Amino acid sequence: MHLLSNRKVLSCRAAREEEVGLLINRIRKDAEPVNLSELLSCLANDVICRTAFGRKYSIGTTAAAGHQDQLAEFMELLGAFSVGDFIPSLSWVNRLTGFDARVDRVASQFDELLEGAVEEGLARLEKQTTAPFIDVLLRLQKDSSEAFRLDREGIKAVILDLFVGGTDTTSTLLEWTMSELIKHPRVMKKLQEELRTKIGREIETVHEADLAEELEYLNLVIRETIRLHPPIPLLAPREMTQDATIMGYDVPSGTMIMTNAWGIGRDAKDWPESPEAFWPERFLDGNNVDFRGQDYQLIPFGAGRRGCPGISFALAVVELALANLVRNFDWELPDGVRGEDLDMTECVGLTMHRQLPLLAIPNRYITVD
Repeated sequence: MHLLSNRKVLSCRAAREEEVGLLINRIRKDAEPVNLSELLSCLANDVICRTAFGRKYSIGTTAAAGHQDQLAEFMELLGAFSVGDFIPSLSWVNRLTGFDARVDRVASQFDELLEGAVEEGLARLEKQTTAPFIDVLLRLQKDSSEAFRLDREGIKAVILDLFVGGTDTTSTLLEWTMSELIKHPRVMKKLQEELRTKIGREIETVHEADLAEELEYLNLVIRETIRLHPPIPLLAPREMTQDATIMGYDVPSGTMIMTNAWGIGRDAKDWPESPEAFWPERFLDGNNVDFRGQDYQLIPFGAGRRGCPGISFALAVVELALANLVRNFDWELPDGVRGEDLDMTECVGLTMHRQLPLLAIPNRYITVD
């Protein structure tokens, strides 16, 4: 997909670096402790807004607060149990409980947001500027033939998919990675040493060019976090197109299949060494299992042609943000709580967030000559 190709991801580097730099500066200035869950959500939101819409919602404004609330409610509704989806004859229950009214209200709010973004994109079409995703789609609409006609509603649908799929999943992965690192000081120190040694101890902010170094342990930490905490625990449902027999079970055509990515990543048959433990070193010594869909022991983003096309985009944000957060600060929990005692309770939904926000104290790393 052109919108999420490696070339397009690379072209958005300046936006990622600027937003991560703003995040680090805000952490340096904020009173401690900082709410990492909130800050990481804002980071992912702003990066997606800039690359998709060509603008962002500045932190601290009324518009930003309202937008964050809309996104939170939207993700809550996507993961909520809808009676009518499972038992169509009882769809009236959704109207009685007010569920349908909430869906209509949030849908209207997002349509208004996307409609405004389309109008702004149309105004930019004649200008020679770096094109956000929505401008690419508008140019495609303008130049497309009758055989492939992309209408206004289609453009808004594509951008909404990109926005929803990229914002919450990216911030969730960052949130769980920082949680695991704070809970496991040994892993945190080992990662800090790798980053401070290979990237350098004097620079203020890590840039994507600095990540060209072979940062093996950073990659291991991200891989282990994805194994334990896949952003979307149940992958998007798929429909069987023909009858099949799976593990002795007859599955008829038309059956909706749900893939439990969370369970696959913790299956003791595939992960015999302490599958519930956070241990990045498990991927050493020839264990080359990857999460990009080639190895079925780990498929947090799906596999095959229907796998998530935005893996490269999300990882670019995660790697850059994580390298800066870990290299520039030594982290501890408030009120003298030990990292080992951090509450890791999960909150069930479309994406698997922490039940409690991650509050932590950043101690600025200072080099000693």
